[in-house]
Amino acid sequence: MENIVKAGIFGVCIGDALGVPVEFRSREQLKRSPVTKMRALGTHRQPAGTWSDDGSLTLCLADSLCNGYYLEDMALKFLQWYNAEIWTPHGHVFDIGIATSQAIQRISKGISPTLCGGTSEFDNGNGSLMRILPLLFYIKDFPIEKRFDIVKDVSSITHGHIRSVLACFIYLEFALEILKGKDKWEAYEVMQKTVREFLDNNPICSQEEMDKFHRILELRIGEYDLVPLHTLEEEEISSSGYVLHSLEASLWCFLNSDSYSEAVLKAVNLGEDTDTTGAITGGIAGIYYGVEDIPEEWVSVLARKEDIEELCIILDRKLMK
Repeated sequence: MENIVKAGIFGVCIGDALGVPVEFRSREQLKRSPVTKMRALGTHRQPAGTWSDDGSLTLCLADSLCNGYYLEDMALKFLQWYNAEIWTPHGHVFDIGIATSQAIQRISKGISPTLCGGTSEFDNGNGSLMRILPLLFYIKDFPIEKRFDIVKDVSSITHGHIRSVLACFIYLEFALEILKGKDKWEAYEVMQKTVREFLDNNPICSQEEMDKFHRILELRIGEYDLVPLHTLEEEEISSSGYVLHSLEASLWCFLNSDSYSEAVLKAVNLGEDTDTTGAITGGIAGIYYGVEDIPEEWVSVLARKEDIEELCIILDRKLMK
């Protein structure tokens, strides 16, 4: 498990930074001019190696977990980031989702953290999934019921709908099996079985809501065999900012690649919400392939890499011993 925290968090930030210059580009545009390395400028006119709100909020969560598990502190760090005090790559916020922005406004008014995230059908952007990875290192030794409750609360700081919570839960359950050293295919099968059994035995949502995740979780639905997620064609994978699309796309990219760089470049070149698909894919690919598999030329240009490394050392010391 040496450097596993660094691998995961650098994995998120580098996947994010690869996607920042081409955010909102279409898949067709990126087929004509695919991302193959770190780029500067582009959509947000940022230097190469610049991470966005995905990386910032991931780092805020990691920073908070260094001091223990306190939802109020997590929420406060999100607010401090929004006010450009902490964990921005260059001292200013240049990208933020609508639901996250609205949640942070509620945080600023003193509303309880778990009530700040939106809970409507339309509050299911990928803003909690994109930042959830550091929580893995805190929940890894807890029973599944406690893991779910913690994921629910941390997601709900910005995204309180059960669909967003389930996406975060599924992602971290998969990452947990990888953290245990399993091959990615075994890890995926164990995650499917574990999550299905948990949902069957704990009435946390409707069957209709569970069925939203059928491409990820179910081997069969009704009388029909499902095509496994990883065997779907690229055109069947969406890469919008909708949380379910982001989770499916990230798992698809990871399962259909054999290295960190292949996984995150596949994710970014899907287009649309490129930084977030890159970040979510990058977190899990970083943990699986290890920090040594992340190209040094990408690491060398990452904004505030020394600060991120120091944070990873502290979090590792706090949670991985």
